[in-house]
Amino acid sequence: MISSPSDLCYFIEVASTLNISRAAERAGISQPSLSLAMQRLEESIGTALLTRNKSGVTLTQAGKQLLAHSKHLLQIWDKVKDQALATVNEIQGSYSIGCHPSIALYSLGNFLPNLMEQHKQLNIKLIHALSRKIVEGVISSSIDIGIVVNPIHHPDLVIRKICEDEITFWSSNSARDIEKINSNDAILLCDPELLQVQSVLKKMSKIGIKFKRVIPSSSLEVIAMLTSSGCGVGILPSRVAALIKSKKLENFPSFQDEICLLFRVEKCPPNK
Repeated sequence: MISSPSDLCYFIEVASTLNISRAAERAGISQPSLSLAMQRLEESIGTALLTRNKSGVTLTQAGKQLLAHSKHLLQIWDKVKDQALATVNEIQGSYSIGCHPSIALYSLGNFLPNLMEQHKQLNIKLIHALSRKIVEGVISSSIDIGIVVNPIHHPDLVIRKICEDEITFWSSNSARDIEKINSNDAILLCDPELLQVQSVLKKMSKIGIKFKRVIPSSSLEVIAMLTSSGCGVGILPSRVAALIKSKKLENFPSFQDEICLLFRVEKCPPNK
């Protein structure tokens, strides 16, 4: 039999009273249960700890040695238990968060400062890439947590919607012809590789609106900067456009995005 910290507590009670019946009463358990606890403890130590007699019990030399160290042993146990529970009750360790740089601009600041302040043992590594690359990283476990746009459902992933966004047309507050969609001089600023941009431009083509000149960029931040500078009409997520001085062009095609948090199934908290 393997003894437990509770058995050691019962032993201290027995050593204090030198009487099994009285110790059981003080410990709030039955006498047979206390006797079994002492038996487990003796089997664990490998020698007798108590000598039974008509008036009660006395401690053997081994029992006296155990009593001398018992409180210290319980203190060590409490410390070990607290440290073990800390991994459940406190967020600690090293984790990676993956997200597109544009998503990072408007999302990380909403929770990361408080998270880092409240959890002193937490270390975070940021990984920036396209959303599909982030999803692949979470699936392969090279990234712990992803914040991504329109993730494809996967059996190994837990996906939770955070918010929505709208991809549409934006311009500065100036009145330059290169910012007027219906003029022949309008310049388009966009990332033509994005599926959302391709969808919006296809809708524009159906209503007969095309751009003679396009300045492509893979950086939404650069597109946002050029848009706010009056360099043309930018196709941008509303949450990115909100970070700059720009205005939304109404009554033009748009694309609805879902921003989601995702992680592997085995990392889901219990009962969640």
